[in-house]
Amino acid sequence: MGVKGLQSFMDYCCPEVCVTVNLRDMATQHVARSTTTANCTGPTLVVDGMACLRHWYSCKDWVCGGQWKEYMGVLKNWVEEFTSAGIRLVFFFDGVVEEQKRQEWVKRRRRVNGEISKIFCHVKAHGEQPGRELFCLPSGLATFTPFALRSLGQEVFCSVREADYEIASYARRHGSMGILGQDSDFIIYDSVPYLSVAKLQINSLTTVLYDQQRFCRATGLAVSQLPLLACLLGNDVVSEEQMQHIRNNAMATYRKNNPAPHSGPPRGQMVLAVSQLVSSLWGRQAEDTKHILQSLNLSAPHRELLKRGICSYSLPGQEAPQRGDISAHLPDSAFEKYVSPEILKACRENHVAAEGFMVYSVVCEGVIECSNTLEDEEDAELLPQALVYKLCRQHIYGLLLGRDGSTVDTPAIREWFVYPGNPLKEPDMVQPLPLSLPCDRPSLNLLWFGTGPNVSALRLTSFLTIFDCQELSELYGAIEASLLVALCLVTYVVLQVQTLSQEDVDAYLSQSVCLSIKSPQQLQQIKLPFLSSRAVQLGSLYVRGLGHLLGANCASGCPLPNAAFMPWHSFDGRLFHSKYLLAHSGTEKTVLLDNDPSCLSLFLLLRERLIETCRKRGRVLQCRPRPNAQEQSHKTTPGPGYRDRHTGGGEGWRERGELTGGPRHGGGWRERGEERRDCIENDNRERQWERGGHRGGMRGGRYFHPHSYPDCHSGGHQDMGHPPQQSRGQSYRSRGRCRLAPRWSQPPAPGT
Repeated sequence: MGVKGLQSFMDYCCPEVCVTVNLRDMATQHVARSTTTANCTGPTLVVDGMACLRHWYSCKDWVCGGQWKEYMGVLKNWVEEFTSAGIRLVFFFDGVVEEQKRQEWVKRRRRVNGEISKIFCHVKAHGEQPGRELFCLPSGLATFTPFALRSLGQEVFCSVREADYEIASYARRHGSMGILGQDSDFIIYDSVPYLSVAKLQINSLTTVLYDQQRFCRATGLAVSQLPLLACLLGNDVVSEEQMQHIRNNAMATYRKNNPAPHSGPPRGQMVLAVSQLVSSLWGRQAEDTKHILQSLNLSAPHRELLKRGICSYSLPGQEAPQRGDISAHLPDSAFEKYVSPEILKACRENHVAAEGFMVYSVVCEGVIECSNTLEDEEDAELLPQALVYKLCRQHIYGLLLGRDGSTVDTPAIREWFVYPGNPLKEPDMVQPLPLSLPCDRPSLNLLWFGTGPNVSALRLTSFLTIFDCQELSELYGAIEASLLVALCLVTYVVLQVQTLSQEDVDAYLSQSVCLSIKSPQQLQQIKLPFLSSRAVQLGSLYVRGLGHLLGANCASGCPLPNAAFMPWHSFDGRLFHSKYLLAHSGTEKTVLLDNDPSCLSLFLLLRERLIETCRKRGRVLQCRPRPNAQEQSHKTTPGPGYRDRHTGGGEGWRERGELTGGPRHGGGWRERGEERRDCIENDNRERQWERGGHRGGMRGGRYFHPHSYPDCHSGGHQDMGHPPQQSRGQSYRSRGRCRLAPRWSQPPAPGT
């Protein structure tokens, strides 16, 4: 992001531009000035949230899906340091990707895909997390961090245009003391001081200020000339390649006029050469952008592009062509005929206030994107998250845009989703699908603005129907909302991904149940004998699913509080990974549930409801443990037999080109000739616990009503639809496939 090479130029070639400052002192000076300056307010920092994510996520584990409880603690401490210094924080996050910057967005996504491929190669080769040189933010961090900051009482905005522009506009309009970020565009805007988050020392509140006036002296330019410099060097509007010939000519002239060798980095010489060119253009022409651009050797399209790039730095109230006030009006929507003006207004307000997710982009823009996810492109068994959640997105689109229960005339949504096999040359055109509700489709106005118990029930029904989990409404109010969310998510994934096994489900549900009794310190101390690449992908799949559920909740009128969808309430990557390894090694359920009777009872309740819901749709879970030897075998590339066995034929999901799994499209292993007996193990100790009075009550804030669910404590339905099992004698114990394995008595070999 930002201007190509400009940040490193300031850091390594212009030390006089980089001024170390103490933010407490800056705040004191700002307060002193505010008594004489009408535009100044209290000391406020406008924070570029996207630029801070890498700075904030300092947790040790990142590859397993995120240590979200610990991350919340980091954010809380970070905010408190500024609050104690009397500094108010205002956060901005990217809310849209402007189409003029789409190709740059695609280029970055492709680059990150290459890095993710290296991450999985490392995990499969060494069974451990790679070093910081391959660090990748956990999936969904940008989605959930605005909600985290709002829960900490902070003021948070999501942009409706380019976030850098809105940050600079807000800071200038409100007389803020500075912008905290890591984007060289902020040295170009005529706004407020640009402060580095990368150089921030949070304990002392010291950082580096990039002094714009000193930068201008170093380059020989005026502030008004900086936008042209930025565009000729290359930024998100004008690509580096498009101005290559201009820079080549500038370099040739610079070397001719400066024969002495340049002592700094080559990129520094380039910045000085282009600066000299810009200065000479202004010297020969009147200060008129049109005449200056005409003097450059550019085609008409490139000249127009350059003009648009220069205008992108013009803030409201400044001279030169303006983009207008960012809050002046609602954007024109190609989809406005499908929703009411009240819905459009509410969409924008919720989006800007960081209270909504997904809905604004769909209703107001007809486009949605999702950045990179930790997915193994060589794994032919697991579907990418974009395909797993495609059906629920189609239902969300149908709920938002369908009229009179029909989506026949509704235009397709443009999806820019990053997943293995997608070249991102053009968006996927995804058609909305109507919801199969037990009643007539409710209007969006009724769902969003209606009142009364009937409307509340309708919201919940709409939400659950998006994920084909209507039966789970019986648990509403009986268990914590975050657990209902987790159950809905795992049930949906089981219905969509035929290769998900009983062990995978046990890992998902057990970690959701156990999370609330774990402190961040306990979660950090979890020891993992090795990492599984499959578990890494399943962890990211879960977190991405929480984002989809959050979007469905917003579309349905928020039947559940948004807080219920936050990962720090239902997911920890390290905890999930440990449960995954335990579940696949055949660990007893009592051990899997931390020897906690309340956790075990709650886990059995959730699992029973999931099994029952899936069975009604023809989806029968199978026991498919992956002991250490199988983990080791994943180091080798699977042959055709492996693919056939686990993806339902010789063609993987890439060859099929679409999601064809699920009970309605071909069934599970049984239909493919792999008849397996169910192997849920409830040994004598578990049965004793179930009979011993540990059936309800409250622990760690979780509660449910056991009298409403008698089957979950009597063994009912736990055979997942199979005939009753024989007596568990020696023959049962010696089946091999479902035998209880030792709990890592010896560390297994690394593998995937």
